[in-house]
Amino acid sequence: MPTPDKAATVAELTDKFRSSNAAVLTEYRGLTVAQLKTLRRSLGENSEYAVVKNTLTKIAANAAGINTLDDLFNGPTAVAFVTGDPVESAKGLRDFAKDNPNLVIKGGVLDGKALSADEIKKLADLESREVLLAKLAGALKGKQTQAAQVFQALPSKLVRTVDALRAKQDEQGGAE
Repeated sequence: MPTPDKAATVAELTDKFRSSNAAVLTEYRGLTVAQLKTLRRSLGENSEYAVVKNTLTKIAANAAGINTLDDLFNGPTAVAFVTGDPVESAKGLRDFAKDNPNLVIKGGVLDGKALSADEIKKLADLESREVLLAKLAGALKGKQTQAAQVFQALPSKLVRTVDALRAKQDEQGGAE
């Protein structure tokens, strides 16, 4: 018979799983409280890093429709719930893990799809959404500029051709 506290915790975790774009499971064994505080800051403002009980989190994940993480709930586990850009949080985890080898990325889920630890590291190698959108906008602007130059060149080329034909006709007319 679950206690009211455990039921409330499961309900809260279920809501976090449902409202998150992504969730990344990590093992934090050997990290100090100060290091965990630093990790939370490095994840960005759109992420929440929570140390959780495996059994309750597994129940909550299953209740949220995520059963692909069941094998990862062993040992001391913490979950990064991401509501914003998952790339930013993945970079924060990857960079923190480089400096603190006690943090182990186990795996996670992104938009309902299971991710391995390697896939999360690949996600961290991507550029942020804002950078990708800026690059796309720059490319589109460049294509528009090229198109404008082409369209501008057509009338001026036509005018030069007509002028050359007129000049040629004037020469031929004057030569007769």
